[in-house]
Parts: sequence; C-alpha cells; structure tokens
Amino acid sequence: MHRTTRLPESLWAATAIAAPDYARAEGDRSCEIAIIGGGYTGLSAALHLAQAGRDVVVIEAAQPGWGASGRNGGQIIAGLRTNPEDLIATFGDDLGMRMIRRMGAAADVTFDLIARYGIECQARRSGWIYAAHGVTPLRDVVEQRRRQWAALGVAMEALDREQLAARAGSDPEAYVGGLRDPRGGVLQPLSYARGLARAAMQEGAVILAGAPAMSLRREGEGWAIAVAGHTIRAAQVILASNAYTSVFADRLYRGLHRTVIPVTSFQMATPPLTGEAAARILPGGEGVTDSRRLLTYFRRDHTGRLVMGGRSPVEDWPSKADAGLLQAAVARTFPALGRPSIDYVWAGKVAITKDKMPHIHMPEAGLIYFIGCNGRGVALCAVMGALLAELALGKAPADLDYPVSAPDQFALHGLRRLGVFALSRYYRLLDRMEAQTATAPRGG
Repeated sequence: MHRTTRLPESLWAATAIAAPDYARAEGDRSCEIAIIGGGYTGLSAALHLAQAGRDVVVIEAAQPGWGASGRNGGQIIAGLRTNPEDLIATFGDDLGMRMIRRMGAAADVTFDLIARYGIECQARRSGWIYAAHGVTPLRDVVEQRRRQWAALGVAMEALDREQLAARAGSDPEAYVGGLRDPRGGVLQPLSYARGLARAAMQEGAVILAGAPAMSLRREGEGWAIAVAGHTIRAAQVILASNAYTSVFADRLYRGLHRTVIPVTSFQMATPPLTGEAAARILPGGEGVTDSRRLLTYFRRDHTGRLVMGGRSPVEDWPSKADAGLLQAAVARTFPALGRPSIDYVWAGKVAITKDKMPHIHMPEAGLIYFIGCNGRGVALCAVMGALLAELALGKAPADLDYPVSAPDQFALHGLRRLGVFALSRYYRLLDRMEAQTATAPRGG
C-alpha cells in the first residue's frame, strides 16, 4: 500500500481492536447520502443517518481512523475551546446557549455511544485536567473557564499547585494550578474509530475503505463522485476530511484547504511505568492538557505507558530521533523519569481555523462540509456528526444548534509553513516567559 494511505505505526495502531471488514469500491452505485472521510465526524454522521433509515455510503481513502481520529491523544474533553461567555457575546443568547448545551454534552454523547454499541476502546470517565503553566494563564484562561462553566452548573474542581501535582504526579514546580472537569476522560482513539465504524455498519451504513474520491461533480440535482474507476451517485454529499483536506479532498472542492492551517501534533509513549512512578503518575487516570500556546498534553494508556504530546514541525512519519522536545517535557514535568526511553512515536495533523472554532459550511445545495476540530475532536466530532446528519435530514440551518457559516480563507495560505514556524517560535518564547514568572503562592 502507498505510504500516503498505509496506517502509520503508533501505540494506538499496535494496541487497537481489529478493524471490521470494510467494503471495496466495486462497480457504480447510488445512495441517498455519500460521506467523504472516515474519521470520527464522518462515522458519527453515517451512524446517525443510518439510524434514521437513510441509505448512506462512507468513502474513505485509506481506512477509518487513518488520520487524526486514529492518532490523537485520546482525551475526551467537553465543550469547545471558546468559553461560554464568549459564545454568548458572539452568537447571542439563543444560539449561544444552544451551542453551549450541545457542545457541553459532547463527552456524554461519546460515552453513550460507546456504551450503546459496546465499543471496546478502553474508555474511562476519569476526568480532564487543565493545567496552568503560569500565574497569568491560571487567572486569565484556566480560572475563567472554571468560573464560567461553574455558573452553568458544571462542578469543576479548582486545583492549587499541590493539588494539581498530586493529581498529575508532576513536579510541584511544573504547574501553578488548574482545574479538573469531571465530564472528561480518556479512550483508545483508533479502537474508538473502528468501533464507530462497526456501529455504523450494524445500522446499515456502507463503508468503502481504500477508496480515494478523485472528483466530485454536479449531475442533475445530485452529485457524482469518481472512486477507483467507478461512480457513486448521491443526492447529498458530506465532506468530512478536516486536517487532511489538502491531501485527499481539495481536488473535490477547491479552496477548502485554505480555511484551515494544518499543524502537526506529535506524540511519544514510554515503556509501561512500574514501581513508584506507576503509583504516583496520574493515579486517577485523567487526561491532562496545559495552557501553553504550544500546548503539551499527557495521559496514561491502558498498558500503563505515559503518553506525552505537543506541537512539532515533523510530518506524519516521525522517528524516535524527533522526540527530543517531548522527552524534555517529560523530564520537566516528571523529573524522576528523566529523559525516558521511547517505545513509540507518531504524529498527525490538527486543523486550526482563524477563530479556533469548528466550522460547518453549505456552499451549494446538497453539499455540506465540516472542518476545524482545533485539537478537540474526540468528543466534539460525535456531536458534529449528529449535527451534519440533522442538516442532511432536512433541518433548516437557522434551527441547528450550531452556526452554518460562509468559508473564511486564510490570506497568503501558501506561506503557511513559514508563518507557522515563525509563530511557533514566538509562542514558545511567550510560554517560557509566563512559566518563568510562575510565582503563585503554594497552598493558596
């Protein structure tokens, strides 16, 4: 198989449940709704549409979970990155509150799907920790989030320096405090993707794997998609390729890829922790994300390994030699581990939009596309798939619990690599300066 579509090596690929038997593109076919992209969003949309009795076909260039859905950190985080008060200010009381309720329940939807379909993905509702790397982000970012969600009835726990260190098992100097959101948790991301695919197939959806869509064109009142020398005709099409739009879907609808900047999220996994380290580090099993602009995030997996992730300039096929910054992050956060040995490294793309919000667009009748998880896709995409299904089933955009907007392209998108590199260096400097001024009193 070509490197572009071969499943990358990773901890998740090594420990995932077996993939179901997907269909192949053989002969022309017709369906009511075709979904291009077999990640969480496309699979959730397929599942919800099949539940409603629709004839739906998922067209996946590689295999479900090949992209970010099978390579992320497996952290289940409720809500959007944007805080509730900002959503109200931007979208008004009615739509803003509907967005808050719908996205705030994203973790519930994810765990409910896992339970309903018996998905074996080591899911654990252990909570999510948002750790502040300095006094300013603790006050202006982390505490603001806790306060606003608390006002809506979510019992987030405020953590001071010592409490966070105890929860995470980290050095008390690593973070000045944070919050714990009980709605969150962790899972095995590739197993979850494969479980979603199996659930969609059980409901009647057809999933084509190894079937890159080569073109998309209008045909009468519907659409024709060229796939592996065959034609799939559909009344409606959902595009859900997210960060890999430039690889697989830009040839289908030009300009999509300019609405996001794809950045690389790079992860490493240690050997299984043993002894005192195993008992001390993340004893409650939470996932942790910190407040850095170039964030780091970490968790334990079901094999006992410590998984550390962060932003990186590497591409989708990294080597262990690329993991120096992550090893340094482990040593900084857990000094007793030093610079640990590495069992696995892997990377995947994250789609970042201008406003750090996911986007739903309907550029033409019968064509819907979703893009921009912004690093929060595990729980978010279950809800987004349901929303896309509602649109395909005929709900008016004005009645949707999320805005349907016009595409907003980045200017000078062709210079994105240079821009990401320059911005990353600037953000790293700001993060370092904030961490150096971390003077919050102990025990406060």
